[in-house]
Amino acid sequence: MQTNPRLNIRQVPWSNPVGADLRRAQQAELDARFGTPDHEPGPPPSSADCAVFLVAYDKGSGQPVGCGGLRMIDATTAEIKRLYVLPYTRGSGVASSILAALEAEAFKLGYTRIKAEAGSAQPDGRNFYENSGFEGVPNFGHYIGVAHSYCYAKSINARSAAQTAMA
Repeated sequence: MQTNPRLNIRQVPWSNPVGADLRRAQQAELDARFGTPDHEPGPPPSSADCAVFLVAYDKGSGQPVGCGGLRMIDATTAEIKRLYVLPYTRGSGVASSILAALEAEAFKLGYTRIKAEAGSAQPDGRNFYENSGFEGVPNFGHYIGVAHSYCYAKSINARSAAQTAMA
């Protein structure tokens, strides 16, 4: 689903080098924000548990500007993982477009609920999820008992990606 006329959002394998570079950039930013590389509870996402991974490219320059994935939790629930946009593109709709595309892919795969987590050093991420229709939920999975984690969930249906794109 293309929700932003300035972007080309493509599904790529987890091993895609551009996606790997974007994930490394995200982790470096989080390491700096948290002051440690040990800020993610549980195993990191991988090709074995991520059903979808997307990379967004700027149509004008052809440059990658963001990414995001879906980690399978159970038969009806997926978790947003590694949603990241380059700092200079923030506030331009790139993250919302990636999220809308992820929601559309999740719905196509039969998921009816998506979850997300943002840490205490990510107020922008928490605001993003709250403004995108997610509601705060008790910490789930590896985030249970983690004081710096804020967890969110959203039910999805055929219209939710379009609603996210309009937010």
